[in-house]
Amino acid sequence: MRQRRRVPSLLGVAALVVSLLLGCGRESAERSGGSRDGDSVVIALDPGSEPEAGFDPAYGWGAGEHVHEPLIQSTLTVTNTDLTIGYDLATGYSVSEDGLTWQVTIRNDVKFTDGEPLTAEDVAFTYNTVKETSSVNDFTMLDHAEAADDTTVIFHMTRPFSIWPYTMAEVGILPEHAYDSATYGTEPVGSGRYILKQWDKGQQVILEANPDYYGEAPKMKQVTILFMEEDAAFLAAQSGQVDLAYTSATYSEEEVEGYTLVSYESVDNRGLNLPAVSETTDSEGRTVGNDFTSDVLVRRAINIGVDRQEMIDHVLNGYGSPAYSVCDQLPWYNEASEVTYDPEGAAALLDEAGWVLGEDGVREKDGVQAKMNLLYSNGDSVRQALAADFADQMEELGIICTIEGVGWDTAYDRALSEPLLWGWGAHTPMELYNIYHTIEGNTVDGKDLAQYSPYANETVDTYMDQALAESDLEEAYTLWQQAQWDGTTGVTQEGDIPWVWLVNIDHLYWVRDSLTVAEQKIHPHGHGWSIVNNVDQWKWEE
Repeated sequence: MRQRRRVPSLLGVAALVVSLLLGCGRESAERSGGSRDGDSVVIALDPGSEPEAGFDPAYGWGAGEHVHEPLIQSTLTVTNTDLTIGYDLATGYSVSEDGLTWQVTIRNDVKFTDGEPLTAEDVAFTYNTVKETSSVNDFTMLDHAEAADDTTVIFHMTRPFSIWPYTMAEVGILPEHAYDSATYGTEPVGSGRYILKQWDKGQQVILEANPDYYGEAPKMKQVTILFMEEDAAFLAAQSGQVDLAYTSATYSEEEVEGYTLVSYESVDNRGLNLPAVSETTDSEGRTVGNDFTSDVLVRRAINIGVDRQEMIDHVLNGYGSPAYSVCDQLPWYNEASEVTYDPEGAAALLDEAGWVLGEDGVREKDGVQAKMNLLYSNGDSVRQALAADFADQMEELGIICTIEGVGWDTAYDRALSEPLLWGWGAHTPMELYNIYHTIEGNTVDGKDLAQYSPYANETVDTYMDQALAESDLEEAYTLWQQAQWDGTTGVTQEGDIPWVWLVNIDHLYWVRDSLTVAEQKIHPHGHGWSIVNNVDQWKWEE
């Protein structure tokens, strides 16, 4: 039986942090005897969840790495709990046969919080603004948007983009008449479920229900978001100062009186890129490729030589699931990605590749040892632990692995030749495209390669290009699945396997026992705002 973990000594310091942090919003955050008004909630999120540029969709609010619903603004579409597309402002949409024109009709009963009506002109203004200013999302597929009338907006595309409805679910609509890029982020005017009542930078955000919201009135009239380091968030739950607090497997064996540890499934995965070309140098003088991982038999051996469940049990304390792709469980996932842990099969593949096990337990080929240096991001204890666990497992196969913490300022370049422990996972098939599709101009030795790790497969590219050009979203799902594996080629075990996916990390929260959190979508990468996508539907038990 494992011993209960001790709470880190940092909690002493965290106590002071909590006291100072909660002081400014004590009326909203403080509890009395564990009770709570039936229409307010206090939530602790990590400091990285605070939007640096404020609550302006033109600068990433609602989008980017931690995709979530913008709450303060409305969106044209939404993603349902099964990740299919639903409507918010939109009442319908259609796309031309060539995929270059999208027509979206919107509701005629929506007003901004300043009383002005929301029209298609605001929608067109928003998208044209976001295209010009966004440094978070790629809008190169959009040429421009225009309003045909008050309730019809037309999007003119530069190229077919079948998954446009997923982009429309991220972009909050701005008021053309009240938008100033210099001030909007701190004083947003929207039409969503909530109004930004107060923002104490570095500390908290207070949202209040929009009394003129066109949809179902929020059950939670006030939502206070505290930005806290993990230790402080745990202490805030221990002292009853919050109703829900994010946490991690580090605290999963603790108990907090009056709270339950709740886990939510995610596609927040961790995986390693395996450079799929031989070592060379690009035009910028960077090392690209890896002579060991360039052999597909080696990559296949590594993929089936990893005991993912062991990682979940020992690194994540059981709070996770095996990862086999960048899109496990999503509508475009291909189950052919799944593999079974098979160390004997992995050893046989390494033998076939000519990597022979020596008396010292290390494999060699032509006098060269089987060796990899694994990179992980500095300060991320989970990635470090996963890298160490992976290294131990590879040693059992006869592969020597060293591990090294690096900063993101150098990690991207180094990952072109060394495996890096990444985190991915999004509510859009573009995650597949961004990882596996070659990029024009990213050329080495006359060949275009993928952006984050050297890899190229013309057939995989073609399926993804066809998926984007497909006018029917359901048909596009099939093409995304074929890009993963079509029975002959792809990015799965029997194909090229240029990435090895390890685990999907469950997102953990301490939740007050009397609070009912509404059904969650599978969470994307990033332990942040996703939990509050439907905070308006949360409720307190009588």
